[in-house]
Amino acid sequence: MYKGLAIIFGFYFLGEVSMELSNLPIPGNVLGMILLVLALGGGMIDLKDVEREAEFFVDNMSIMFIPPGVGIMLYFGLLIDEILPIIGALVLSFIITIVFTGKIVEVLR
Repeated sequence: MYKGLAIIFGFYFLGEVSMELSNLPIPGNVLGMILLVLALGGGMIDLKDVEREAEFFVDNMSIMFIPPGVGIMLYFGLLIDEILPIIGALVLSFIITIVFTGKIVEVLR
């Protein structure tokens, strides 16, 4: 149990440090996950070492959405004032994603 947690948190820390040292525009936690996936794919880490802890985090992921949800409720008035730009950004990003995905599928076929 502790070995898996140490590996996961170690890669999180490695990602944070790498991001700070390299000034990459990627969040440290995402960079840590990328490094962990590369280590798993490269055979440097055995999946069974982190599988149980990773499943625990995934199973309890909904807990991580409580603080942002509370934050949204605290700023509800501001969100209502800016609802049109928010909806516009959502619709525009949705359209761009659909078009971009379609173009990638065309290229891959």
